[in-house]
Amino acid sequence: MNFLEIISNIAFVLALGYYFMTNMQWYSYKIERVIFHHTKSWWHWVYFVAPLLAYFILSKFHLSIIATIIYIAMLYKWTKEQDKPLVFTNRVKRFFASLIFFVLFAIMISIGTKHASFAVIIPLFLAYLVSLMMEKLLFKGFIINAEKKLKSMPNMIVVGVTASYGKTSIKNYIAHILSAKYKVYATPRSVNTFGGVLKDINEDLPSDTEVYIVEMGARGAGDIKEIAQFVNPHFAIVGKIGPAHIEYFGSLENIRNTKMEILSSNRLKEAWVHDSAMIKPEKNIHTFGKEIHNIQATLDGLSFEIDNETYQANILGSFNAINITAGIKIAQALDIDTQTIKKQLKSLKPTPHRLQRIDAGGKVIIDDSFNGNIDGMLEGFNLASTYKGRKVLITPGLVEVDNEFNIKVAKKANDIFDLIVVTGDLNYDIFKQYIDNNKLIKLESKDKMQDMLIEHTKAGDLILFANDAPSFI
Repeated sequence: MNFLEIISNIAFVLALGYYFMTNMQWYSYKIERVIFHHTKSWWHWVYFVAPLLAYFILSKFHLSIIATIIYIAMLYKWTKEQDKPLVFTNRVKRFFASLIFFVLFAIMISIGTKHASFAVIIPLFLAYLVSLMMEKLLFKGFIINAEKKLKSMPNMIVVGVTASYGKTSIKNYIAHILSAKYKVYATPRSVNTFGGVLKDINEDLPSDTEVYIVEMGARGAGDIKEIAQFVNPHFAIVGKIGPAHIEYFGSLENIRNTKMEILSSNRLKEAWVHDSAMIKPEKNIHTFGKEIHNIQATLDGLSFEIDNETYQANILGSFNAINITAGIKIAQALDIDTQTIKKQLKSLKPTPHRLQRIDAGGKVIIDDSFNGNIDGMLEGFNLASTYKGRKVLITPGLVEVDNEFNIKVAKKANDIFDLIVVTGDLNYDIFKQYIDNNKLIKLESKDKMQDMLIEHTKAGDLILFANDAPSFI
């Protein structure tokens, strides 16, 4: 192996590592999800398997540099097309440090042998294993530190929130209402995994917090139980249950059972579970949803009634009556009076990218790009149908659901919208079957979004962005 081949080897392994870690980061560092649940698994053949085989073959003729140059060029083009590039977190940096060490070691022991090409795949495998062990050791440290911090705050009230749909909105609504009386802190953005909650506690949870609201998400049985038994919420909300991420759970029953793990807290005082969970109320576990009446949802806001009280908010979507009601239940349990709750609702702001109305350039834009469930999407469609002008839908369809849901979405969209722009390949074939040809546009790449909007939309249009899935979807 000459100097040029050594440089080629190092560059090729680092490029493979870049592709590998980019996909790992997208799928929460779960290798089984990258392999078995990737929505574009053919990428692995094009950007990993085929280049690897080409490198092995060409290296026998001392032409590995050709495979390396072609692969780096391919990977560069692929990277430019992604809207979520690899973020060099400490975890990623540790992986690449291990990778560089192992590739240099592999080169040293393979010099003068006939197996130099295997100095490519073995370092990648070893770097992954070492990185995995390092993260597990560090994770134990994160757990210990988070436990100490929670123990130092014995008077803090913890509220747990989970649901198939609307977890982040419920969390934000509860935080806003409770802020009228308490020093409130909620997990940021959509942080809802055990690792994310630990990081939040260690780095950002203020020591003077009176109420800590923790969002809890899951991709499988035990995920919510792990969080719930760590933070041990005093109060819990289980919002609407539905087929979100059913690909991972296998059945609606498994989803329901996983969401109900939030009730495993050893200091639970009260919990409210949406009627969709179909459970029997107990002494401290209540159901909610059926008591909500006279829901009025328009493009200007929302109003509804509970126990002969009318509540109003500048929030879009009839389903948000459920989410706001969850906030009301927690507020009442923490002794906030009805008038204060109503006052807080008047200043309630929509969760960003979830049926968020934006008026710009003479157009009404409804940003529902973070709402990836069928109920939320159809509610966005219903709101759009009340608009008198031309209506435009921009969506990739639904992700991680059965085809029947996207068929339902496509049919409904065809009835309501004048123009439907499908982003990406994932559901385009389904939309093509159920949407009129003169209404349908396929947007191959999101970097062409602005040009498309200039060409195909105009002042007076309503534009609904529904479920803006990242480009790797």
